[in-house]
Amino acid sequence: MSPVSRRPPDPVALELFTHRFRQVVSEMGELLRRTAVSVNVKERLDFSCALLDGAGRLVVNAPHIPVHLGALGLCVRTVSESVAWRPGDVVITNHPGFGGSHLPDVTVIAPVFEIGGPILGFVANRAHHAEIGGARPGSMPPAATSLADEGVVFPPTHLAREGVFDWEPIRAALAGGRYPSRAVEENLADLAAAVAANRRGESALLDLARMHGSDAVRHFMRELSGQAERGARAALARIGEGRYEAEERLDDGSILRVAIEIEPDQAVIDFAGTSPVHPGNLNATPGIVRSAVLYVLRLLVTEPLPLNEGLLEGVDLRIPQGMLNPDFPESAEAAPAVVGGNVETSQRVVDVLLKALGSVACSQGTMNNVLFGNAAFTYYETLGGGAGAGSEFDGASAVHTHMTNTAITDPEILEQRYPVRLERFGIRRGSGGAGARRGGDGIVRELRFLEPVEVSVLTQHRVEGPYGVGGGAAGTPGRQWIEHSSGTRTELSSVDGCDAAAGDLLVIETPGGGGWGDPGD
Repeated sequence: MSPVSRRPPDPVALELFTHRFRQVVSEMGELLRRTAVSVNVKERLDFSCALLDGAGRLVVNAPHIPVHLGALGLCVRTVSESVAWRPGDVVITNHPGFGGSHLPDVTVIAPVFEIGGPILGFVANRAHHAEIGGARPGSMPPAATSLADEGVVFPPTHLAREGVFDWEPIRAALAGGRYPSRAVEENLADLAAAVAANRRGESALLDLARMHGSDAVRHFMRELSGQAERGARAALARIGEGRYEAEERLDDGSILRVAIEIEPDQAVIDFAGTSPVHPGNLNATPGIVRSAVLYVLRLLVTEPLPLNEGLLEGVDLRIPQGMLNPDFPESAEAAPAVVGGNVETSQRVVDVLLKALGSVACSQGTMNNVLFGNAAFTYYETLGGGAGAGSEFDGASAVHTHMTNTAITDPEILEQRYPVRLERFGIRRGSGGAGARRGGDGIVRELRFLEPVEVSVLTQHRVEGPYGVGGGAAGTPGRQWIEHSSGTRTELSSVDGCDAAAGDLLVIETPGGGGWGDPGD
């Protein structure tokens, strides 16, 4: 694409409108948090809200979860190809072939029409449902080989047509099929909260249009996109012309490869050489890859911008067919499994992009997904670890990094709502890589189960530690195991699961971040 105009807009007016747009999505997020029922949304904040323009391009987001946000534009545009939008419509989907990520992430989309006029924009949110069916509680079965193994699939489905809601088809889908949801009422309650959040966003955007005019709203959506594009092009120019390449191996040996070709202020980012379709659940989607690229570009921009899709205007993104771009046939039984692609492969895509640019040492490179449950309940959490060091800073310890941004459930709520006792939660001292700047340390978390449960883990960097840069040492790999009350011990691999009895203890040690520079310096 040709570069946007280099003439900047009125900076004061643009800044004001940027904050107004952010306020719209912040109000959406707060309403979703307050009205949701599940611990996963209300306490862990595993959701994202976004405002998009009339063409379905991401304009602004609240400070939610990067892996959700970068994919929402593609999702809205793809859904719009099969939906004739009318005022009052609400559509839901979790299908990876329609811009979804994995089945637990359910996207709720609503168009915002001017009164008696065309579409002004879209409001959308994506929330992770800790239970939506699948072969094991938590809807992240480690042994999944097809989409059908992972839960209930929603292609673009109308929840409301012109303001008239019909919940019964949604309820029937959740309660039916090969692997129905184990928490249908909780699913429906969280979907209702998502609808309410979108209604708040629609009302707030229309208030802006009434106050300032629809033309002004559209104008500043375009200007914000232009500002993001200019920022990304300037960041690419600072890196300098050339070819930057890197390769990373997942714990099972699958390869992620990228080549970044920068010339003046634009780039080709090509993932040729990446492994073919994964036989398990680590397949990603183009939406997930776009999220990772958008996030990395945002890291390079020095201005305080939201994750706006204008950042990608100067990038030719090439994602060949394979584990980052698999085909999705209509049959869920024939479609590849993807549940680990959103949470784990997304992190490793960021790893390989930053490695190519040499900008920072590797962070923990995983979300450390932990799931346990039985027929009566399901619990899901992600765990922080060590951040990678940079040339001017040590890595932070015990934090979420890159594509995730969730909270941890308070111990009081965890132990009140679930049959589990939190026995230890602390920093894994010394796990960060040594260097002139040291990588951050990981986490140690120990959970004792008070009744029989099925346990699943989806993780990475259990084989090799996160890489260091410039002579810095790699972080210590993570590990996890179950100490059975019988005295035996079951080691858990990167993507694994097992049954646990009452009294068994799950121990997770998350990776440390890589170090930067020679430790002797």
